[in-house]
Amino acid sequence: MTITAGTDLGINLSDEEFWTKSPDERHAAFEKLRREAPIAYFEEPELPFFPKGPGYYAVTRHADVEHMSATPELFCSGQGATSILDLPMEMQEFYGSMISMDNPRHAKIRRIVSSAFTPKMLEDVIDDVNTLSREILANARNVAEANNGEFDLVSEVAAPLPLRVICRMMGIPEADEAMVLEQSNIILSGGDPDFIATPEEGMAMVLNAGQLLSDLMLKLAAERKDRPTEDLTSALVNAAIDDESLTNQEIASFFILLCVAGNETTRTATTHGVYELDQRPEQRKAWMADDSLTKTAVEEIVRYASPVTWMRRTATRDVTVGGQDFPEGSKFILFYNSANRDDSVFKDPDVFDISRTPNPHVGFGARGPHFCLGANLARRELAVAFRNMFELMPDMQVVGEPDRLRSSFINGIKRMTVKIPV
Repeated sequence: MTITAGTDLGINLSDEEFWTKSPDERHAAFEKLRREAPIAYFEEPELPFFPKGPGYYAVTRHADVEHMSATPELFCSGQGATSILDLPMEMQEFYGSMISMDNPRHAKIRRIVSSAFTPKMLEDVIDDVNTLSREILANARNVAEANNGEFDLVSEVAAPLPLRVICRMMGIPEADEAMVLEQSNIILSGGDPDFIATPEEGMAMVLNAGQLLSDLMLKLAAERKDRPTEDLTSALVNAAIDDESLTNQEIASFFILLCVAGNETTRTATTHGVYELDQRPEQRKAWMADDSLTKTAVEEIVRYASPVTWMRRTATRDVTVGGQDFPEGSKFILFYNSANRDDSVFKDPDVFDISRTPNPHVGFGARGPHFCLGANLARRELAVAFRNMFELMPDMQVVGEPDRLRSSFINGIKRMTVKIPV
């Protein structure tokens, strides 16, 4: 069976201009790919300092995304899960966390990390989420009162909440929170000019961001080894499986993963959720009146937003997918945003429905060894955040259109003005 090039259909996922199109235009392009070329070939994007790669295959159907995620022996993560291009070793040092590892090392590190996430710690984190979200909303109201009722939801609420939760959980000093947010934004910028001026500067800035976050965590891990406290860093420093513990560098890499994955996923889902509910006031009203809708509403926000757009897998041998043959070493980009709109799985997939059930979305990744370790925490964060917004800012309205991040990797919103009565 011949493999179709996406550009033959007038679609180029490697062109950064594609990711400046409206959400409706992008969804239409992925619907066309699912229908006409569910595994389509694309040339790799060209970036300074990177050699041109062999190209990749865009995986757009829900079934194929699930299959590849569940069979790591055929489709590995260890050659890079978060970059289409093969990263140089100096970048792998910072970004070579669990997300870009394979078993058996991945399984052991995941078990060590999981052992530190005790039920008591998670409950304490949720208590922090409630307290922090109410404090953050109170601060946002103060900003609104000085600005005719308006404030930026991203900078005042959606960004600081998950960041402060992660920093509190890890024991990061409050004085370092602004630096952590700034460097996380650079890592996840996708080359957006608001964060990185030129492509030539991009690699150096991303490397520097990883170095700063790593240095912060290495220092903290060393301190906790000598003087343990009740935070997650102390738990990770002292956790061990089969007499093996995490190195300080592995803890630093895990912290970077938390900063970029845990922070951005919750921030993006929160912002998209507020926007979609503003467009559908009847659903907002229904959720505000019935807390039993929280579980399905949170899942639908994550499905509809698909905060992380894709992850990469690499064929460990010659494989057959969807009736097509691919050689060992082939790169596959699993597009979660497309899988979450697959009409063979979701009825009326372009409809936002807070009561949708079942909802087998892959917004936290598909089931497999790399399913998001923090999915339940993110769900709880979103549930608490929306409940507090409903209580403390019941009349919040979105003003104008959101300013969207220009990135293929994160479906982010940089700024979104909202207004409340003051």
